[in-house]
Amino acid sequence: MKKTLWLSFLFALFFIACGDDSLTSANNSDNGKILYKFSSSSALYLSSVALPTSSAVRTVDPIEVTVDSMTDSRDGQIYKTVKIGEQTWMAQNLNYETENSYCYDDKNFNCVKYGRLYTWAAAMDSAGIWSANGKGCGNDFICSPTFPVRGACPEGWHLPSDTEWEKLFTAVGGRLIAGKALKSSSGWSSYFSGEPCNGSDALFFSALTAGSLDGDGAYIGEGYETFFWSSSQVVFCSTTKRESCYSNSARNAFLYIDDGVYLLPFEKKGGISIRCLKD
Repeated sequence: MKKTLWLSFLFALFFIACGDDSLTSANNSDNGKILYKFSSSSALYLSSVALPTSSAVRTVDPIEVTVDSMTDSRDGQIYKTVKIGEQTWMAQNLNYETENSYCYDDKNFNCVKYGRLYTWAAAMDSAGIWSANGKGCGNDFICSPTFPVRGACPEGWHLPSDTEWEKLFTAVGGRLIAGKALKSSSGWSSYFSGEPCNGSDALFFSALTAGSLDGDGAYIGEGYETFFWSSSQVVFCSTTKRESCYSNSARNAFLYIDDGVYLLPFEKKGGISIRCLKD
């Protein structure tokens, strides 16, 4: 059953630590806006520039949020979905079993909780099982996908590009603050202190601390970080000649213990989560 809400957020920028400097929801509202504020004074350090929180408040335009669900016809799994502005996202991590997909710590219950962790080749469906759009996109070389790339996603859905991730972040107020609204309201804690670093889950995106499988085969990060693949690869070149170029990583959306969200390279042979975007 669909549920539609109109949300307008007054956001403040974040400080890297959790605890007293966390973003919290105020009880009062202003013309239907949900007010988020700091519980103490702090500053944001970004590229060596300090921005006092007292002057770093922004208002985000109203966002239409529609909660629904969909069924993956391949295995019958049901996923929550959320429409945020013009985009409809899965509100849960993909849990469709493919070759080169894994459960955190090789425990099946973690797949139930977090979904599966996929290599980029598996995420892109490099074998071309479901679509030819990402066929041949594997490790250590440059490929030429046709966008949008369905990849491992159900029919009618696709692996988001980095541009599509950016569109989501912009709708939620920008990279500096989007993580707070996208992160789940439980399960997050500081790697450094163990203190809670939960999000507000204001948009029902419910990003969980699924961790990752690094390129050396080690599971890391459960409880304090999560990554989502994009279909956009990162190309490195040692000279200006094309033959010197290679690609062993692709961009991912990274959420950590602060309130930001980041688009960073992740090693293609590593394993991270997938959030599918509706075509």
